[in-house]
Amino acid sequence: MQLHGASLRRLARARHPVYPDPMTRKGHSFEDIPAMADEIAVLMASRLGGVRRGERPPLHVMLRRRGGALPFRLRARAARLAEADRLSAQPKVARQLPRARLGRDHAALAAHLRPLGELSRWQGRAISFGASVALGLLVVGALAIWIMLQRGLL
Repeated sequence: MQLHGASLRRLARARHPVYPDPMTRKGHSFEDIPAMADEIAVLMASRLGGVRRGERPPLHVMLRRRGGALPFRLRARAARLAEADRLSAQPKVARQLPRARLGRDHAALAAHLRPLGELSRWQGRAISFGASVALGLLVVGALAIWIMLQRGLL
């Protein structure tokens, strides 16, 4: 009896009705750990800043620069992921790392750092700049009116 791919998927769904959360990235092998750490470092750089143009620092550098901007528990998870990234360079040690826990750490950090996209952050910066300009014009206008009142022109 030969089963096609669709039949296998249907059977798998029937036996396993609960699928893992799509937000969690399961570290299937120790080779996924550097990719997870790099993704978090890029998200931290885009969300929290602290990098020069064209620079892509590793996670442990981003933690040293902007780790204080993360909540305490997420900072501990990021430190765990950075340490695992450092240890994953040695294959024998990397095979002993808790990949499921690192996958959960990655998912929690990504969920915290992803909500705002690059466009939303750019719009936020533009609105902030516009509000600063408007406040400056308001102060200059109030100062001009005060000077005109003092001189008796109004």
